[in-house]
Amino acid sequence: MNIETKYTVSFITLGCKVNQFETEAMSEILEKEGFKVLPPNEISHIYIINTCAVTKESERKSRQFINRAKRINPDSLVVAVGCSVQLNSEKINKETQADIIIGTKHKSNIGSIIKNKLNNKEYREHFYLVDDFQGRENFEELKISAVHDKTRANIKIQDGCSQFCSYCIIPYVRGPIRSRKHQDIMEEIKRIAENGYKEIVLNGIHISSYGKDLQLNNALIELIEDIENVDGIERIRLGSLEPNLITEDFMKRYSSLKKTCDHFHLSLQSGSGSVLKRMNRKYTTDEYKNNVELIRKYMPYAGITTDIIVGFPGETEEEFNETKNFVKDIKFSRIHVFKYSIREGTKAAEMDNQVDSSIKSERSKELIQLGEKISREFMEKFIGKNLSLLVEKENKENIYEGYTTNYLKVLIKSSINVKNQIINVHIKDIRNDYLLGE
Repeated sequence: MNIETKYTVSFITLGCKVNQFETEAMSEILEKEGFKVLPPNEISHIYIINTCAVTKESERKSRQFINRAKRINPDSLVVAVGCSVQLNSEKINKETQADIIIGTKHKSNIGSIIKNKLNNKEYREHFYLVDDFQGRENFEELKISAVHDKTRANIKIQDGCSQFCSYCIIPYVRGPIRSRKHQDIMEEIKRIAENGYKEIVLNGIHISSYGKDLQLNNALIELIEDIENVDGIERIRLGSLEPNLITEDFMKRYSSLKKTCDHFHLSLQSGSGSVLKRMNRKYTTDEYKNNVELIRKYMPYAGITTDIIVGFPGETEEEFNETKNFVKDIKFSRIHVFKYSIREGTKAAEMDNQVDSSIKSERSKELIQLGEKISREFMEKFIGKNLSLLVEKENKENIYEGYTTNYLKVLIKSSINVKNQIINVHIKDIRNDYLLGE
């Protein structure tokens, strides 16, 4: 790029940890190409909006941010990338002022695409790069060596999903499962360790399927066992998991390692067996419960977090009560509650007996309150105990915040800078959703 002025770029990222990883990777690509990356709210020459399509609301926000970027700087080059673009590029084109429109492929080419746009006036109208998935794509390699202002590094090990839950649009916008090469992941984690990061989180769209497209058995646990041997990495955490990944063999191997975190985000979605069938989830409530018992057999203090959808089509009061009773039975450390949102193009959108929005709101409120009560009970178990804490940030002067291995938030007071240190703390009390340590 033969220009005197260094172009500035700001990223706006919506959605999941995979999107956050891909934003970090695109940032590194552009920095190597000579662009200067600024925070999201700065006035920049170029804005890149990494969009989300998991709900209608996230799609609406994606379009809103694309147009807001143009209002911040009318002369800016606005790039829309990601899931919302892949799902509905025509709508992005009609309802936004995006100059470049890229789907969920080709993010690794972001530098050359933007350069072509800037250097060729004939590109100045629009540039499209939205390809359908053919079912035989390879994993698109995106690399990071650092994460801006964070102490935990998200590592993308997999893309795509082949589950086709009846409510979910993600398999259509992310394509089939593709696993990243074991060697490429290991090289990236070594770079991350050299840059001082102590914890890595293995993420993907469906990491429980890691290795299956390559006909590899036990690929995920073998990867974790190799990461255990990387100097500098002191914690290994897993992103969202399907319950069926949890087996006796997996837990025996996972719990025998020194660096693995006793935190499992096991997607539930409903505690009613009949709702799970309509959702096309691949497990029963009994299987889920057995998997939780396996986890606690090997890691008794494990934090188990989950997602639950209320108001799925046809959900009766009885089925909702089954979910509440299941939540009480499992005793999660934290639950994330979502009201069912219709996604056009999914089977659930065509189902009869859509639940009234007022009922969804009431059930959401009730389940959130139950979840808060159960979370508090889980936290109370650790008062008077010593826990390992990775300090992530300074909230205000001398007050630091971090996470335990089982994903509880802790506040401590320290007169010395302990950011990005792993320290032992004694838990004294609870304030709101924080443990208080010393």
